[in-house]
Order: sequence, then C-alpha cells, then structure tokens
Amino acid sequence: MQSIERAFGLLETMADHGGMMGLSQLATESGLPLPTIHRLVRTLVDLGYLHQEPSRQYVLGPKLIKLGESSARMLSSQARPHLTRLVDELGESANMAMLDGDRIVYVAQVPSRHSMRMFTEVGRRVLPHCTAVGKAILAGMPPDKVRDLLQRTGMPGYTDHTITDPAEFARQLEHAARTGYAMDEGEQELGVRCVAVALPEAPARLAISISGPVGRMTEDLVDRAVPLLTTVGRALSDDLR
Repeated sequence: MQSIERAFGLLETMADHGGMMGLSQLATESGLPLPTIHRLVRTLVDLGYLHQEPSRQYVLGPKLIKLGESSARMLSSQARPHLTRLVDELGESANMAMLDGDRIVYVAQVPSRHSMRMFTEVGRRVLPHCTAVGKAILAGMPPDKVRDLLQRTGMPGYTDHTITDPAEFARQLEHAARTGYAMDEGEQELGVRCVAVALPEAPARLAISISGPVGRMTEDLVDRAVPLLTTVGRALSDDLR
C-alpha cells in the first residue's frame, strides 16, 4: 500500500510541476530517498505512466490519457445536474474546470438558454491567469507554487484587460481568497464576464463558474451568483468525494 501511495504521490507532484521533472527534483519535492524515487520511477516507466526524455528528465506518459479521459467523463456526468441548477436559477452558461498541470481544462458545461450565450468547448485548455476558474483555483494554492506556475507559463495578454503584472495578479488572488470568488472581466475574451468559485475539499483542483455577455452579467447577477455557486460547489464537492 505504501508503494502505491508513493507512486501516485509522484505522479501528482509531477502534474503540479508542469508534467516534467528530474529524479533529484522529485526527491527534493517528495522527501523520499533517491533510491526509492528511482525504483518507483522505473516501475512507472515500465507501466507506461512515465516516459524518459533524451534530457534524462521524466514526463507524464501517454497511458495517463486513457485514465484522464475516463475521469473527465465521470466528472462531467456528476457535474451536469449541479450546473443545470445554476443555469435554471441564473440564466447564464455554467462551467466546471480543473487545473491539469499548468493549464485549466474545461471538463463540463451546461449552456445558457439565451440565443446569445457563451460556449466553452469541453476539453479546451487555457492558461489560468486570464480566467475566473483559474484565479479561483490558484487562490487556494501556496503563493510559491503559484509563482512557479506563472514563471513556467508566462502571463500573455489576450485582451487589453488581461492581467500581465504578477503583483497585481497576486492582489487579485488575495481578494479571491478573502471573498471566496474570482472574476474574469473580459480578460480572456472581450465582452465576456465570468464569476467562479473553487470546489472545497474536492479530489482535484476544481472550480465552477457562470459566464455571459457583459450586458447581462450585471453586479446584481454576480451578487446573486456567488452564494449560489458556493452552495452548489459544496454539494458537487460532496458528490465527488
């Protein structure tokens, strides 16, 4: 059992560090002896869950894709009733996303019933600094881990509203941690506003959100959305545990 726990711990550590690490870095981050790391890594390579690059660093292997796809389908199925509640009560598109390595991946959506609505393709991968779901998730992580992630990804600007200054971004994360929700004010796509909350005690770094055109995503709607997102997030988190 201990070996299984350690093996999955190594995979999670690699995912948290962008999916590529060397043996010495794995030993430092995990606190395990280097011989133990080497034995576990060789087993994971033999099973196809890790792959060694010519640089001698290790990357997450293709066999994890199958597990990830099955898990994503499960998440989408379990999330759908909760997201439908958000759409029914708030009228705008509802999404669930997770942090996968250094990227945010959308794993479920229920679209608004308005003819003009926001649509995010399930499976789409984006950088976390320009999304409400990304901010909500990063707000719950240690600041040094967030800094490392941003150094790996950069903070490219997609619109004039995208936050590209690390200090300002840190202030936004502090606000999100204090208030329990995060906003995207046209930072990924102009004319789109989004509000999100992270799922507490979920088995992965997950968040749910509603998004819509700026004209409909009023302050009144955001004020109504935050407590409902929080309630739905807790219920969904309980379902996933």
